[in-house]
Amino acid sequence: MNDERQTILLVEDDPSLALGLVDSLEFEGFCVVHAKTGEEAIRLAAEQTPNCMILDVMLPDLNGYQVCQRVRETNRDVAILMLTARSQEADKIRGLDVGADDYVTKPFSVGELVARIRALLRRASRSDRREVQQPFQIGEIEIDPIGQTMKRGSATERLSFYEVELLKLLYEHVGQPVSRDDMLDRIWGLESTPSNRSVDNFIVKLRKRIEPTPDKPQHILTVYGIGYKLVV
Repeated sequence: MNDERQTILLVEDDPSLALGLVDSLEFEGFCVVHAKTGEEAIRLAAEQTPNCMILDVMLPDLNGYQVCQRVRETNRDVAILMLTARSQEADKIRGLDVGADDYVTKPFSVGELVARIRALLRRASRSDRREVQQPFQIGEIEIDPIGQTMKRGSATERLSFYEVELLKLLYEHVGQPVSRDDMLDRIWGLESTPSNRSVDNFIVKLRKRIEPTPDKPQHILTVYGIGYKLVV
């Protein structure tokens, strides 16, 4: 697109909700592209290269998790925010597992949605300005911040931008607790609220990938009443 505004790909099949969101987001200065189905969303994500995707979980063909996973196969940079009517932690973690960066649970306010979008876009814009860092070890795993990968033995896996930033922040303070508030502010650009579980959900996800026994972590430890600390 030639429009200099940041582009949002809205994936929502509810006509009334979609219309309201398109109007609100355009009023906030975004260029909005609307998809009504998962397949249409995957096509538009490739054609339009949006800055952010707002992705409803419930769609008439594919579900949002499938769409997110397929988009992530070819695009690691687009910020993906999922809309879900479900409040269970497992559903939110599933979204993060397939590559989503954040989520909003329905019903939500437009103000909250726009704030989260802007925070995601600010973080994404900083990715090109990250300082060059050498790979570092966490137990038997090597983290490559520049390549956004983790390597265990001969197996290499991708990491998302937010996973890398969270691990970098913990590594910068290795052995010392880092508060949830600091993580939310420095990584997501969000203020802490009682309902914001982004940090905890990402920690659960990272433990599944890094810890030999995720329910008995050896490296990413909870510091009760504060946050988390990294032990390498």
